[in-house]
Amino acid sequence: MADPLLQVSGIVKRFTGVVALDRVSLDLAPGEVHALVGENGAGKSTLIKVITGVYSPDEGEVRLGGRRVEFGTPLDAQRSGIQAVHQEIGLVPSMSVARNLLLGREPRRRFGLIDFGRMHSEAALTLKSYGIDVDVREPLRSLGLGAQQMIALARAVSVDARVVVMDEPTSSLEPREVDTLFGVIGRLREQGISVIYVSHRLDELYRICDGVTVLRDGRVVHQGSLAELDRLRLVSLMLGRDMSEVRAEGVTRFSGAHDADGAPVLVAGGLTRRHVLDDVSVAIRPGEVVGLGGLLGAGRTETAKAIAGALQLDGGHVTVAGVNLRRGSAAAAIKAGVALLPEDRKSEGIIPTLSVRENIALAALPRLSRGGVVSDARIDRIVDTFMKRLRIKAAGPHQRVAELSGGNQQKVLIARWLATEPRILLLDEPTRGIDVGAKAEVQALIDELASEGLGVLLISSDLEELVEGSDRVVVLKDGTVVGELAGGDLTEEGIMSTIAQVEDG
Repeated sequence: MADPLLQVSGIVKRFTGVVALDRVSLDLAPGEVHALVGENGAGKSTLIKVITGVYSPDEGEVRLGGRRVEFGTPLDAQRSGIQAVHQEIGLVPSMSVARNLLLGREPRRRFGLIDFGRMHSEAALTLKSYGIDVDVREPLRSLGLGAQQMIALARAVSVDARVVVMDEPTSSLEPREVDTLFGVIGRLREQGISVIYVSHRLDELYRICDGVTVLRDGRVVHQGSLAELDRLRLVSLMLGRDMSEVRAEGVTRFSGAHDADGAPVLVAGGLTRRHVLDDVSVAIRPGEVVGLGGLLGAGRTETAKAIAGALQLDGGHVTVAGVNLRRGSAAAAIKAGVALLPEDRKSEGIIPTLSVRENIALAALPRLSRGGVVSDARIDRIVDTFMKRLRIKAAGPHQRVAELSGGNQQKVLIARWLATEPRILLLDEPTRGIDVGAKAEVQALIDELASEGLGVLLISSDLEELVEGSDRVVVLKDGTVVGELAGGDLTEEGIMSTIAQVEDG
């Protein structure tokens, strides 16, 4: 067996006391295509940044070709033969395709002038070898995202690459372009160039990868041959649910399903956005909690944003209480009674410089104003009501929200949207990053709101939370609905099996 081309040994990386990587190791053989998988926050991005020279490890070492290497910058890693192809293409849209491909390596004439004729012919020849047929004289921005992604890949592997890191490389590609990409990866394998392949798409992983490393909470939880790891086991490792535990525990549901009768208050049909969502449909009745299951990148957050008018769509419709909403209009959705609690409360939710009072009142201001004038007394009454109801722990309504704990910040966001008197509450990872006590309070609040007739869409990576808190679960995979579970079928194992299913054909 050949010696590893790349060895990552005992890597530790800390950020302000938080351990992002905890003694992570990975070996990459020459010509191996190695899958790096894990859910959000597992440590994939941090490990990639250590390998590509963005971060220096606090402990551990990286060896390339048997020699220890220390990269001060990404350029150092590139000069050593480690190239990265990211989702963000990182090329220059205004420059020609040829210039982007050969940037910094342009063929020169006398006196250092660029030989454009040679540059164009060399670029065309290189791209042709990768199955890319474009006019290399045209600006890069004139091409589709898929073609730009392929050019970024061609640039990376044409610069004496020894290891290529591909981060979600098919996110913008059409099926034909995916086939071209896999053909390129096959040629890299034949040339002894190794690939670290990051993707949430299981079908792709099993089609192209040899080995796999599964990360969870900054630690390696599995390494080995991907062919010897069945899909259901891979999903359970990523989600942190051991199959024997799932079978032994069974399902503990809350006492009785929510009283969800009558016509749906929300109907979202055929939600479609190129490369993101493909004909996603979901309906919610008053008093019903509908869960959205699936791995990172399955389209859960995008579905919630589409319903809330925060994501532009190519097709589909959203109806609330029988009224068809204008597509892509957040204002129309809010007016109709749709409230979205975003996944990232820090960047998309709270306004840290404002007080608890100001954060809660923000969304309800239009409803509280009379002739453009907002009554402080009305705001105070609403803020006091929700601070008491949600048991928000703060020194007072005028305390800066940034000073609160994560659980109390989450309650402030829920209070903000409840103050608008919504019909539908879209909750994206509502208990992520909060302590156990606050988590239990938020879960009890969701149950209480549903019992009062509010329709709830619950997104959670915690399978136990999803099973116990939902009346039924719609399972997404690669931006499309692959199943719906309810009653006795709604178990953790059932969700994982649905995610792991193999596509026909």
